[in-house]
Amino acid sequence: MNKKQNPVNCTVATLLLAALLVLTVHAFGQESQVLLLHSRIPLTNVKGRIDHFSVDVKGQRLFVAAVANHSLEVIDLQSGKQVHTITGLAEPQGVFYDASNYRLYVACALDGTTKVYDGTTFRLLTTVKFPDDADNIRYDARNKSIIVGYAGAKALRNREEGTGGLGFIDSGGKKTGEVVIDAHPESFQLEKTGTRLFVNVPDKEEIEVIDVVSRKVVARWPVTSAKDNFPMALDEAHHRLFVGTRTPPRLLVFDTESGKEIASAEIIGSSDDLFYDSARGRIYVLTSQGAIDVFRQRDADHYDHIARITTPAHTQTGLYVPEWGKLFAAVPNQGDQGAEIQVFEAK
Repeated sequence: MNKKQNPVNCTVATLLLAALLVLTVHAFGQESQVLLLHSRIPLTNVKGRIDHFSVDVKGQRLFVAAVANHSLEVIDLQSGKQVHTITGLAEPQGVFYDASNYRLYVACALDGTTKVYDGTTFRLLTTVKFPDDADNIRYDARNKSIIVGYAGAKALRNREEGTGGLGFIDSGGKKTGEVVIDAHPESFQLEKTGTRLFVNVPDKEEIEVIDVVSRKVVARWPVTSAKDNFPMALDEAHHRLFVGTRTPPRLLVFDTESGKEIASAEIIGSSDDLFYDSARGRIYVLTSQGAIDVFRQRDADHYDHIARITTPAHTQTGLYVPEWGKLFAAVPNQGDQGAEIQVFEAK
């Protein structure tokens, strides 16, 4: 026999359901307002993994290192189309466009070279050789030098200990020096007002701190709560360094004055790129598991996960351009899905 329903219980249940629906709609509305998918740019004839980006803000061009495709793709952002391809590169990983002299620098893994091109005609100007696995590239505006992370000879393949470095290239394309570090460097970030450069060294489970004036390692900060520290971003104003790890996938926050970890949060998957949006106090983490995790900086020591934006799987590299408030995310080809760049607008 059916029991008669209690009208009080029904009223409470209805109110709880209504509240849950309101909260769900509110949360969805908040998430949809964090990053809005603005457009998609197809990458024709680009196969396999895609690595890092650079941008020509004035000329509205995007440069994409298609590492597995052995090519550098040039995209006109006004038309949303590929306009040039540099082929035959030995696994390009890092790329930087220098607007001050219209030069394009491309770091290649297989032969350890950094190719320097005319950024208008794409004519090869010079080649700078490093021992192996030239990777991330950064720019030091104070002395107009390019900094390239690389591995020691055969270190990538043989996992040798104590082999890695940062090479310095002047505006003329000449190698001017290097800093030897304990193993292969991954992402690194340079202070704008200070002289320190922070380097992820996952094989040593540490962050190495380099003084770019003396070109010496001045500190080593252990990464103890997780392993495989690859991407990195810097909030210089609040003295905070953001580091993405893969084992397990986490976002770690370090105090750059003490070198101590002060916050940690889960992310959905491994990441190759993460970015700090200083205008909005957010961190965008591109992950391999089909999502961009977004965190809000409540204050220097506290970070809230506010959104998880769906993307295709393996969308874990990209570029945030603060001048435009846009995040460019690399989608590799998978099955019938062709490679593309997804363009998100920060709200």
